[in-house]
Amino acid sequence: MSTPWKTDKWFVSPWNYEKETTEGLNFAPKIKIHDVTLRDGEQQAGVVFNKDQKVAIAEKLAEVGVHRIEAGMPAVSAQDEAAIKEIVKRNLGPQIFAFARCMKDDVKRSVDCGVDGVVIEIPSSTHLIQNGYKWSLEKAIDLSIEATRFAHDNGLYTVFFPIDGTRAELDWFLTLIEKVATEGHMDALGLVDTFGVLSPYAAAYMVKKVKERIKDKPIEVHFHDDFGMGAANTLMALSAGADVAHTTISALGERAGNAPYEELVLSLLTMYNIDLGLNYSKLYETSKLVRDIAHIPMRLNRPIVGDMLFNIESGIVAGWYQNCGRETPTEVAPFTPDLVGQLPTQVVLGKNSGMPSIEIWLDKVGVTATDEQKTEILSKVKERAFIKGWLLNENEFKEIVAKVVK
Repeated sequence: MSTPWKTDKWFVSPWNYEKETTEGLNFAPKIKIHDVTLRDGEQQAGVVFNKDQKVAIAEKLAEVGVHRIEAGMPAVSAQDEAAIKEIVKRNLGPQIFAFARCMKDDVKRSVDCGVDGVVIEIPSSTHLIQNGYKWSLEKAIDLSIEATRFAHDNGLYTVFFPIDGTRAELDWFLTLIEKVATEGHMDALGLVDTFGVLSPYAAAYMVKKVKERIKDKPIEVHFHDDFGMGAANTLMALSAGADVAHTTISALGERAGNAPYEELVLSLLTMYNIDLGLNYSKLYETSKLVRDIAHIPMRLNRPIVGDMLFNIESGIVAGWYQNCGRETPTEVAPFTPDLVGQLPTQVVLGKNSGMPSIEIWLDKVGVTATDEQKTEILSKVKERAFIKGWLLNENEFKEIVAKVVK
């Protein structure tokens, strides 16, 4: 691709690809997406997925092509355990993981579900261990060693998942990890920003420091979105050499949610020329499925998947669309709707409409008007939008036109 910043599907900044921009980036040769919607996503307050809904979401994730699905935590309920077993049984394509506390019984439940791997959590910040759990530091270490070794002995790919790692004292954090790696077992290490408190530059720094100490272990990053930087932090961590990104559909998850996979994967594709082999045209419909099941409203102009993302109200931008947007849609948006399976671009009528908007709509309803009449129609459209406090529909536009064009 001679111009990776500009294709028939997207047009981003060429500055992304300047040598001074890209030098020092250290992306892994094969980045994987580990989707946690069915576990961490369901932890968003008020969200409940039943067995059939979990299976449906897993099937959709498989259609998208995510590499790994964290299907849930068997210890939560019998229904969750049954859902995990059914998803495993479907043999959808992605690797299926379960989530467990640092307890042998939790891990055994995961083994019984037939999953490929397990993510084993333990508090890693001394303050959370002592205050949140009322444990000694020794207990945290001993439980971690015992549970990870048990998982390994039972044939599970084991991801050690020290929660609240980004608020832990660095030397203690690295000592805990080293001890588990040598006395217990870990196939991969999760760096967990449980409260979304990491800055983008600190995300890259954390990956580098851990790689200096813990060699030859894949690094997985699980970042929350409390400050709206889940995707940016994950990108920075991947650029520093992390191997696996934990994400949820449309940032679903505890409190402000997790890193949204739509924003992450499309940024990698368009701004870094890293194609994860996903079916990007399924991004919108997957988001719609999950938000409908979860009964979660979503910002209408949310990146990638907002329902009104490709609506144009501004008269200036409507002029661009009128002049060239139909033929070259990336002149009015950074990527085309069909790239992500979005609704088509449309010019809408509101307070910010301009003359191009009126001309487009007159053509749409098959009416010819003079310049004076177009000006009057525009004035009445703006007036109606002020009164209504929202966009006008086609019937409202036709009523205005009928009064002006006799």
